[in-house]
Amino acid sequence: MLNVARKTLNRVPSFQDILEGRMTHPDISVDVLVIGAGPTGLGAAKRLNQINGPSWMIVDNNEVPGGLASTDVTPEGFLYDVGGHVIFSHYKYFDDCINEALPKDDDWYSHQRISYVRCKGQWVPYPFQNNISMLPKEDQVKCIDGMIDAALEARVANKKPTTFDEWIMRMMGEGLANLFMRPYNYKVWAVPTTKMQCAWLGERVAAPNVKAVTTNVILNKTAGNWGPNATFRFPAHGGTGGIWIAVANTLPKEKTRFGEKGSVVKVNANNRTVQLKDGTTVGYQKLISTMAVDHLAEMMGDQELIGLSKQLFYSSTHVIGIGVRGSRPERIGDKCWLYFPEDDCPFYRATIFSNYSPNNQPQASKKLPTLQVADGSKPKTTEPQEGPYWSIMLEVSESSMKPVNHDTLLTECIQGLVNTEMLRPTDEIVSTYHRRFDHGYPTPSLEREGALTQILPKMQEKNIWTRGRFGSWRYEVGNQDHSFMLGVEAVDNIVNGAVELTLNYPDFVNGRQNNERRLVDGAQLFAKNKSQ
Repeated sequence: MLNVARKTLNRVPSFQDILEGRMTHPDISVDVLVIGAGPTGLGAAKRLNQINGPSWMIVDNNEVPGGLASTDVTPEGFLYDVGGHVIFSHYKYFDDCINEALPKDDDWYSHQRISYVRCKGQWVPYPFQNNISMLPKEDQVKCIDGMIDAALEARVANKKPTTFDEWIMRMMGEGLANLFMRPYNYKVWAVPTTKMQCAWLGERVAAPNVKAVTTNVILNKTAGNWGPNATFRFPAHGGTGGIWIAVANTLPKEKTRFGEKGSVVKVNANNRTVQLKDGTTVGYQKLISTMAVDHLAEMMGDQELIGLSKQLFYSSTHVIGIGVRGSRPERIGDKCWLYFPEDDCPFYRATIFSNYSPNNQPQASKKLPTLQVADGSKPKTTEPQEGPYWSIMLEVSESSMKPVNHDTLLTECIQGLVNTEMLRPTDEIVSTYHRRFDHGYPTPSLEREGALTQILPKMQEKNIWTRGRFGSWRYEVGNQDHSFMLGVEAVDNIVNGAVELTLNYPDFVNGRQNNERRLVDGAQLFAKNKSQ
């Protein structure tokens, strides 16, 4: 852990402050104000509390902390995260903080990722591009032809790819592009791959090894697990949101304001005050904001920043939950999450949420009525009956380029589950859930870096550190561990000028140095590597 000297950020106002209207008398004054109690805001608050230096407060308009990593519970007792979240980590500091919040062995379940892509009526092991041996022969030929062409092109190319689509073609070729990468990523991002940059990719997309893929095709073998989340943890109780409730519970209550009394309605960057919905005015010296940066610009009323933020693109996300009566089917088994590139279903990903913890659904003894049969027909009886139960969580993206009919989406998703053999037509559905998140994915668009390289410094000139999944708008450091550390590192930057590695050097954070960074301080390792 970093040693941070105790330090105050208070100062005597200057004559310039008085001229520019920064002399105010807020109801509450703190050195550092944190807006938002998702992983980023809680990371900042945790660090501020730990170093026992500047005075601070954290506010959030939700009664329950967690933000985009929270968990909802249906009236029937099914839990659904607000998207597909699992715990895997690049940081020892993050591990230490969540282990402090949930310290017991029985607070967690550990899982091996069992993940597939649904394609041509087959379950192809993830990553798809390494397991084309599962495909029909004609598709295997198209994919291998494309990979060979791509490898030959890469040997003579004199410039790097600039778009995600160019990267796909350079790394995988046309066969894989058309069969999986283009249709799947359109379903995820709700924009074509030609409109996305490729700098964000890092460890998120596996580049196929042509020799290994060809060997597997000839020997009819599949490749093993790949990626940083090949193993992961999940909380035994409360879903992912339970983690962040537990982290928030380690903070002093007098420094937290949640719900209406923590709801921000205006940010005045000139006089460094934030107005809350209940009328309270909070003065600050430094502000860490985790709200979406486009919303922050609107709350500030800053026309220049509003204009710049219009260059940032995002997709909305629909989370659909289906609770089913019956024992978990053999065809579902221990599957974790599944990918769907084809157009026989509206969702791009399905998570067997009941597999993550037995407490993610009601106990078998609970009696629930059948709402409908999966084929859309009425049940034979609506009398409540016992379980057991299992559940599926689905994600559907939406944008102006990929509209969604909100009224029919739930029905379309249930039909998609039947089409993909996730549900049998006769399965009894006892619970449904549907929630839309306007800001779902921050799109790594071609325009993103041009906007961010102006927005983030201009915000910081105003003593505002805008961080988090939508605060800093970098999807490549948008996992829970990344988001938490964005808050931690923002505090260290404010207090002692430390480098914000996660924000500024995502390739370093996500790269092969991960194991080393667990043993030594990340900033020291980074400085050592830069000097070599």
